[in-house]
Amino acid sequence: KILLFYLIFYAILVGFFAAMLAIFYQTLDSKMPKWQLDGSLIGSNPGLGFRPMPDSANVESTLIYYKANDKGSVLKWAQIIDDYLEQYRKKGSGVGEASGAEYRVPCSFTTGATGEKQVCDVPVDDFHPCTSANQYNYEEAGPCVFLKLNKIFNWVPKPYNNTEDLPSNMPDDLKQHIKMVSGKPDANTVWVSCEGENPADVENIGPVQYIPRRGFPAYYYPFTNKEGYLSPLVAVLFEKPRTGVLINIECKAWAKNIFYDRYERRGSVHFELMVDRA
Repeated sequence: KILLFYLIFYAILVGFFAAMLAIFYQTLDSKMPKWQLDGSLIGSNPGLGFRPMPDSANVESTLIYYKANDKGSVLKWAQIIDDYLEQYRKKGSGVGEASGAEYRVPCSFTTGATGEKQVCDVPVDDFHPCTSANQYNYEEAGPCVFLKLNKIFNWVPKPYNNTEDLPSNMPDDLKQHIKMVSGKPDANTVWVSCEGENPADVENIGPVQYIPRRGFPAYYYPFTNKEGYLSPLVAVLFEKPRTGVLINIECKAWAKNIFYDRYERRGSVHFELMVDRA
């Protein structure tokens, strides 16, 4: 009798737990988080990420170090970028292709993804010279580093699209760029800047280019978990960094609703770059 009692008791307990779990899952949406933006743990302030990152053996490292005249060293970093960008190159839904890739369409500042399932494509093979065919310019001792904004569901940027209220700590060259595009559709962009962190780094970093443009176009946002969506990218080309010297680099994202904090890495990312020739 005691055994029968416990069998019935635990059966009821398991049944009750299963019923409560089923009710809980009914309140969840597989495509949409229940808590969003400021109500969520990740908040509403996107951070920046970069690629290539060191391999898993150096998971805590943020150093990109290689020898420009060593093919093995160049290929190592080019392969890391290739692996990351593979998802961007898949265009169909056939065998071996990415699910949802068929929904990606070309977008511009005047024509976005208008269809219910459409998402904007990121044409990484047009990022010359930061392309796979060019080994991302690593052999030329002028490496490309790719930046992306971390995804936050339903986050919409508020761009600095004119010269009013620009932050005092915004780089002068970026202010000039915004002045040039002010009033144009191209100004609806989450801007990026990359600079040396310290005076010596500023001296050693050399000229910097942003490809295909100086930021992330607003037409890629908001992220709503549509199938096939990929984060927009900016390839930062460090044209002539001083060789044989470790350079500390900080890249920032600029929008009215992106708040910067160097120590908490809010709205920015840090990495080191060192290019050798010997």
